[in-house]
Amino acid sequence: MPAVTTSHTRTGGHGIRFAFGTLTVLPARVTRWDRDAARAGMLCAPLAGLLVGLAAAAAGGLLLLLGAGPLLAAVASVSVPALLTRGLHLDGLADTADGLGSGRPAEDALRIMKQSDIGPFGVITLVFVLLAQVAALHRLYAEGTAGWAYGMAAAAVSGTVARLALTLASRTAVPAARPEGLGAVVAGTVPAGPALAVTALVVAGCAGAGLVAGPGGAVRHALAAVVALGAAELLLRRCVRRFGGVTGDVFGAVAETAATAALVALTLG
Repeated sequence: MPAVTTSHTRTGGHGIRFAFGTLTVLPARVTRWDRDAARAGMLCAPLAGLLVGLAAAAAGGLLLLLGAGPLLAAVASVSVPALLTRGLHLDGLADTADGLGSGRPAEDALRIMKQSDIGPFGVITLVFVLLAQVAALHRLYAEGTAGWAYGMAAAAVSGTVARLALTLASRTAVPAARPEGLGAVVAGTVPAGPALAVTALVVAGCAGAGLVAGPGGAVRHALAAVVALGAAELLLRRCVRRFGGVTGDVFGAVAETAATAALVALTLG
């Protein structure tokens, strides 16, 4: 029995390093690059998202404290995740938009996505997504005397749910579009049961974060998480049909879609 416990502990340690090493710029050395480590890493992805979200919330809250105003606080909260991921997810969003918008067969679309430049669809998508994120956070940070709490909670929820969407995109029913790359390593690694358990835990955590706005806020934050995951799932299914599976770029697009949908949903009602 102790040997089993040690094995699980080691797998968990590899998973955390895999999640932080592939999804953030933090100095987490990935010591294993196999399917088992990828499975554990994708199950730990929301932890990496929580850290990114908390950093984004702290940046926004600090600027508000210094009197910079809600707009600059919102810009800071949107900038921090990009910095902590080297813009990886935003780049994936732009490449996926170019692939989807190209109208080419799957093989040609994947080739377009692999190119280093960004086409018009990618540029337009990046502009509108970043504007939507900044506008939503500005609206929340400007929400009366408690705006700092609403905005910070939203930033944390958005970052966490974005990485939870990666966990769900890695479930066993989703194939890889290419035989190489990060997408091929993590695609199809996460069983449905653990994925649903992590989802339930994260949605409950989002509800807890929403308590800053009272019981109604808890419900709103939980619903925002569900809406975000629904939007990410729609994009995921579209990409699987279009490209024959997922790639690293698709994972980035799914994460940014979930983050944006969560923020927009929190501004409604």
